[in-house]
Amino acid sequence: MIKLLSHLSYVSITTPDVQASVEFYEQQVGMEVVDRIDGRVYLRCWGDYYRYSLVIVPGDEPALDTMAWRTTSAEALDEAARRVEAAGVEVEWFDGHTTGRSFRFTGPWGHVMTLHWDVEHYRVASGERASTYPDRPTRRSRFAGAPRQLDHVTVACSDVDAFAKWYNDVLDFRIMARTVLDEAPVSVFSVLTTNEKSHDLGVVLDGSTRAGRVNHFAFWVDTREELLIAADTLLENGVGIEYGPSIHGIGEQNFLYYRDPSTMRIELNTGGYRNYVPDWEPQTWTPSQGSNNFYKNGAMPMSMTESFPPADGPTATEEGVPEEIREALVNPYAVPGRG
Repeated sequence: MIKLLSHLSYVSITTPDVQASVEFYEQQVGMEVVDRIDGRVYLRCWGDYYRYSLVIVPGDEPALDTMAWRTTSAEALDEAARRVEAAGVEVEWFDGHTTGRSFRFTGPWGHVMTLHWDVEHYRVASGERASTYPDRPTRRSRFAGAPRQLDHVTVACSDVDAFAKWYNDVLDFRIMARTVLDEAPVSVFSVLTTNEKSHDLGVVLDGSTRAGRVNHFAFWVDTREELLIAADTLLENGVGIEYGPSIHGIGEQNFLYYRDPSTMRIELNTGGYRNYVPDWEPQTWTPSQGSNNFYKNGAMPMSMTESFPPADGPTATEEGVPEEIREALVNPYAVPGRG
């Protein structure tokens, strides 16, 4: 059987103020602008192997424009398109910027996904930006705590388990784990992967009536110490920390969350396990086990339940739900002693 997808290649987001967002990703995150085309700005981390990993697009509000995965071959790209169409979803072929023949589709819960095989490999071979490490595309960033590369994206939808099953059935994402409420059999989070990482796609429960929302996207730093340095540097520069630093139970990554000028949430993470088990059985966690914060030493702020773009409330998931679990649905990690 052909393996379809290799890894997350880039994330494209919209913002009402492109220049403010671009300056933030340059000056606070430590990314580099590589292209400006038709109002879109393409950026990369110092360790990204391809030309770009983040695209900033003009828009009325912070939102997900598309999330893109590279396939394992040109044949896998065609097979993925065939499977998506067989699932009753229309695909649109186009010529992507440095990604050549690509297709996009809107999944059952409104998220736009792009798949491609062709790509421009990025490497500075000489000059002051060239690395002394032959395997690195460029020299390490001069910015303290700058991420090495893009890591994952976490979206929001109304049915976590159904979302995970569809992407597993159609595109062979491996389902690695999920979180179910202590109070009721309601799935509020799941992680999926296309490779050995704990996840490159996450999904959180969304009770709004707005489809296709995103909760955050994440960058990778090499060590826990770099993550702490990034937190220190952000605070020194007047950028507030929304949540962390701490460690997730699911995935075992060290994490740190903050916002860009559009209010879009960014995560920095590091650590975590690698899983090569082909017949892995997804684990089921509860908040009381520390699925989100394994140390269970602080409540997750309510702001972390916000996804993008903004949506309505009260949430649809609360309708018809017993009073005692409504709060848990909104923020299952708000109870002291959980994580």
